[in-house]
Amino acid sequence: MNRETVLAEALDLLDEVGLDAVSTRQLAKRLGVEQPSLYWHFSNKKELLGAMAEAAMAPHATAPLPAPGQDWRAWFLDNNRSFRRTLLARRDGARLHAGSSPGVTDLDRVAHKVDFLVGCGLPERDAQMAMLAAGRFTIGSVLEEQAELALGGAPDRPAGLPPIDHESAFEAGLALILNGLEQRAPRT
Repeated sequence: MNRETVLAEALDLLDEVGLDAVSTRQLAKRLGVEQPSLYWHFSNKKELLGAMAEAAMAPHATAPLPAPGQDWRAWFLDNNRSFRRTLLARRDGARLHAGSSPGVTDLDRVAHKVDFLVGCGLPERDAQMAMLAAGRFTIGSVLEEQAELALGGAPDRPAGLPPIDHESAFEAGLALILNGLEQRAPRT
């Protein structure tokens, strides 16, 4: 049993039972080992959850970084869509990610993204706040969507209010963030 096997099984357990039900006891049982064996790879549940969050975010964390000359608007939209897809790929993915701390590699990638936006002419503070706002908006959108799924579907809505189309609502909110950022961009 190696760390990668433990992580893969932990993520499968997450998908099956949800974040609240993930325990080192259940994971050990699933792996056919005694619970203390897990501490060889992870000193506690918090460390395990952090590693799970990092592994779950790998599709987004390994996506190509923006390149000079690339259209910053298209990149901004694609980046946040990738983040959303990655969070949605795992049951309770947004909750798992929201409870984790970024690693050095994550912070370097964010700095590269902010530098890219600044290189496209956006003020540094606006680029930082746009990344933060869009990231938090994305996490919040996915939290709501996944909470609804966990409850078995859309809650009862007052008469006359249509059900929420989460993807359309996400796209509309993301467009508002982008539109606000465009107002701060230099005219070209």
